[in-house]
Amino acid sequence: MLQINNLSKSFEDKLAVDKLSLNVSPGEIWAFIGHNGAGKTTTLKAISGIIDFDGEIRVNSFNVKTQPFEAKKSLHYIPDNPVLYEHLTGIEQLNFIADVFLLSQAERKSQIEFYAKRLDLYEVLSQKISSYSHGMKQKLAILCALIHKPKLLLLDEPFVGLDPKSSHELKLIFNELASSGSAIFYSTHVLEVAEKICSHVAIIKQGKLVCSGTMEKIKGLDSLEKTFLELEDETSD
Repeated sequence: MLQINNLSKSFEDKLAVDKLSLNVSPGEIWAFIGHNGAGKTTTLKAISGIIDFDGEIRVNSFNVKTQPFEAKKSLHYIPDNPVLYEHLTGIEQLNFIADVFLLSQAERKSQIEFYAKRLDLYEVLSQKISSYSHGMKQKLAILCALIHKPKLLLLDEPFVGLDPKSSHELKLIFNELASSGSAIFYSTHVLEVAEKICSHVAIIKQGKLVCSGTMEKIKGLDSLEKTFLELEDETSD
């Protein structure tokens, strides 16, 4: 579903990502972890085609550089601070996204109702987004992704700002999406949650991939937090 081959990205004289290669298959949930400035957000933006990069990235077999339209049809990216059209109502924002992805009226109605009710947003969809709290905006951004059933869901710190009930519901939704064949790749600092819900993990430091693989293989008999801290110490020597 996602193939990254020798991804590199520099900003002026700083190398943000250095020859990163990774493969994510359908049905997998990946945690992408690293300290602040490690290159996580840069990687997500490169995958989604927001920024230019060196190397090759394919989404659903489509080349992000040479087949951007086809690649972007297969994914949805939610940044850590989602940008929404705040002069619109929640339902207007969702209908705009549904139009972009050519959803039928019946399909969008069904998907919006199903997910909005699960994330406790259904009753406020008629209100202006400008009146929403940070958590409500985060849930609306997630809804925008869910309604068109992306084959690859990219998220940057998706649980930040969510209340406990919505966080729990989102974990269930992740598992449902993976069971249906979608792949999920998200950055996070909440290692306890990642350890519980992710099948795979990739650890990045100073732009370089330190390790990647199944959650069981990477953490071994320890917690993900302990493994991460030990790897951080080892690569600092």
